Formats: sequence, structure tokens, C-alpha cells
Amino acid sequence: MKTIQFREAIQQAMSEEMRKDDSIYLMGEEVAEYNGAYKASKGMLDEFGPDRVIDTPISELGFAGIGVGSAMNGNRPIIEFMTFNFSLVGIDQIINNAAKMRQMSGGQFNIPIVFRGPTASAGQLGATHSQAFESWFANCPGLKVIVPSNPYDAKGLLKSAIRDDDPVIFMESEQMYGDKGEVPEDEYTIEIGKADIKREGSDVTVVSFGKIIKEAYKAADELEKDDISCEVIDLRTIRPMDHETIIESVKKTNRLVILEESWPFGNIATEITYQIQEKAFDYLDAPIVKINTADTPAPYSPVLLKEWLPNSDDVVKAVKKVMYID
Repeated sequence: MKTIQFREAIQQAMSEEMRKDDSIYLMGEEVAEYNGAYKASKGMLDEFGPDRVIDTPISELGFAGIGVGSAMNGNRPIIEFMTFNFSLVGIDQIINNAAKMRQMSGGQFNIPIVFRGPTASAGQLGATHSQAFESWFANCPGLKVIVPSNPYDAKGLLKSAIRDDDPVIFMESEQMYGDKGEVPEDEYTIEIGKADIKREGSDVTVVSFGKIIKEAYKAADELEKDDISCEVIDLRTIRPMDHETIIESVKKTNRLVILEESWPFGNIATEITYQIQEKAFDYLDAPIVKINTADTPAPYSPVLLKEWLPNSDDVVKAVKKVMYID
């Protein structure tokens, strides 16, 4: 095992797959000459050349469409959005072409394409650069949605995403690119659609994903001081979702808290809540609690931003609530 940064895990996954398959290429803003806006494609232009690591104009609709068209013709593109906030400019290509083409063509076309880049907030970036899009894309049949939280998962899942014959939305975070973690030096992949129990516990299940899961870990450490045992589940894949891992955990702990960095209405936590009440209602000893951002656009002020985002204190309060501890 070697300790590397999240951005290095992304770069390794792309480079290793590109060495094996000439049909894979990377395209997006600043991915080549600048080594990526967050240096996640560092050195790739030198290794693979400008035909396979391609800088684009600021035109997400254009290069998303080029990617979809090339995927229909036998390539396996990786399309980087500098942020998924910018994917809104190209969302027509993602939703109406990439996601639907296999069905509309009667199975004649697979669309093996990965759209990747950072999602959710990243500090003082304002309302138009701080949105979480997991539930937006997960709402669309035909798309797979992955949100890793650490370098190990990021590399293994990205390699699987690149090999997948369906379109995959792969969401990262600007605030995780410098995170370090152990990653095997040997070849490995992680199966899409499998959650991971990051921390075993017996009193309450806490489900989260992406960078906000760090707040769940902090809360679990704090609650352990009071002899409260939290089982922390990292979804990793939003669609397809691993409901069974959550259900089995709830059957053990009888309580569920869901932590998500998104607006409260119609999000991933809402879907999980429905699935648990349908399939594991009789195991619940308390109502499910979901923790989200405030129901407003993201503020710019650091004071307001701190209040807007969920944190470990919110998780501690939620756990104590489901355990009926004042």
C-alpha cells in the first residue's frame, strides 16, 4: 500500500486504464496544458499526447455532446467538468442523449462514458458554485452515480466506471483532492453499487457519502466517549444504491441517521428513508432523522456558510435524538 492524495488516485485510475485501452481519452477545460484545474490529470498530456488528453473551450454543452457522439462510435471518453455546477450547461446531452440512447436505439448503442468532476460546496464560492447534484442525476434512469469519499475508493470505483458500458456520473470534491489515504500498488477495482461499512457499531446506523462523511466520523468518535456505538456506512454509489447493507444495519441497530450535503427536499436521504420505512419499518425504535444543508442557496459569508452546512455537532444531536437522550 502507498499513501497518495485523492487527486493522484484519480490520475492513476485514468492513466492505468488509458494505457490498456486506446479508445479511452480525457477531455475538458484545462485538463491538458494546465494538468487539470485541480491537478488531477498531472503529467497525462506528456504521456498520452494531445489526441487523448484534450483541452476544450469553455463550452460544456459542446464537449459533452462530442463525448456522447464518440462513445456511440466505439470510444470510451472521460469528460471532466471543472465543477458539476457547470454541467448544467451540458445537462441536455447527459440526460437526453447519454442516459437515453441505449433505450431509444433498442440496444444498438452503448454509451460507455464517464462524466467526472467536483460537486457540492467548496468554501466561499457562492450560490452558483456550491450545489450538490447527486440527487439530480440519480433521478434519471440510465445513469450510474458514484460519489467516493477517499483515495482508495476513488481509484477502484473510477476504474470500474471507465470500464462500464453505461454512462457514469463520477462526483468528487474540490476539498478532497488533497486528502491522503492508502491505495494498493497492485491492480484492483471496486464493484459499482456496493456500500461499505466504514465503522461497525451497535446503537445507531449513520449513512453518508462524499466528503461530508468526515463529519460522521468525528461525531462517532465524540459519541464513543459516551459509550454510544455508531455504525457508519459509506454509500459510495448513489445509483444503483445498496439498500440491503443499510437494511441489515438498521435491523441490528434499530435506529437510522442520514447525513447528506444537499438541500432537504427530494434528496438521497429522502429515498433511503422511504426504502427503510417500506422494508424495515418494524425494526425501527425511533423515527429516522436526516441531516441536510439549510433550505437556501449557499451563502458566501463564512459565518453563514458554517451555519448552512451540516457538521458533526448536528450528527451528535441527531444520534442522541433517535436514542431519546436529552
